[in-house]
Amino acid sequence: MFVSIRINRVFLIAAAAAVLAAVSIPVVALSAQGRAEQNTEIRLPILMYHSILKEPKRQGKYTVSPSTLENDMKYLQKNGYQTVSVQDLVDYVHGRNTLPEKPVMLTFDDGYYNNYVYAYPLAKKYRMKLVISPVGYYTDQFTESDWDHPNYSYLTWGEISEMMASGLVEFQNHSYNLHSVKGRAGAQKRKYESNSAYRAMLLNDLSRMQREMQEKTGYTPTAFVYPFGAYSPESVPVLKEIGFQASMTCQSKINTITKDPECLFSLGRFLRPSGTSSWVYFQKIGLGSASG
Repeated sequence: MFVSIRINRVFLIAAAAAVLAAVSIPVVALSAQGRAEQNTEIRLPILMYHSILKEPKRQGKYTVSPSTLENDMKYLQKNGYQTVSVQDLVDYVHGRNTLPEKPVMLTFDDGYYNNYVYAYPLAKKYRMKLVISPVGYYTDQFTESDWDHPNYSYLTWGEISEMMASGLVEFQNHSYNLHSVKGRAGAQKRKYESNSAYRAMLLNDLSRMQREMQEKTGYTPTAFVYPFGAYSPESVPVLKEIGFQASMTCQSKINTITKDPECLFSLGRFLRPSGTSSWVYFQKIGLGSASG
């Protein structure tokens, strides 16, 4: 009787140990997999365009031709790049989707009407996503006047809603009216400005643009695009307070996207000027191909 009980006890202990070992192995494996996913780094170049015009005399540092933009799109497509939006990045960081192997973002600052005339049809032709960041004050002014001219007009709320409905164009916040304030460089903190005064200024302007976007389109931007790329560290807590999950500067760099939400703040972008072919330009910024 004593021997039988002892043998059964040993058998039970051994069986329990085997079960625990079998359970613990997958847990360790999943933990390692989770760490691997957490450490995944994705290289993301962001291109920065502004105005798109046909006339050569109007082209320069901030204005490219429609053919230049189209050639850029052809180059990216030929070399395996796929366009992404800010929401794609946010969803990736929070584990709601994956990103393509070679993502790229095409951004357009200020909200020029010629983006609607030239860039939007190209986005539909090549099925590429665009990220446009209008200045709210200009949009309000040109919605009231409805002066549609590629050389000087800005997008109206109707045009913004139409592009947004396509699913190809995402809109972000470029301030309500920090593009033309005298004595201040965009959203940058003034030299002798107190933190409280700076916070109040940013909250007032950026929140107004957030409200207008929501009221006019039903959508609330998730990123703030610094006017002129003028950045101040003190702005970051204010952006997060408003609810932004990303921000963009004008620093020329390729970004590294990870599972850390902080990686989406102060994203760098490459300005696309006129005067160089797509092949030369992309070689210069590190998106080269073997042939032109």
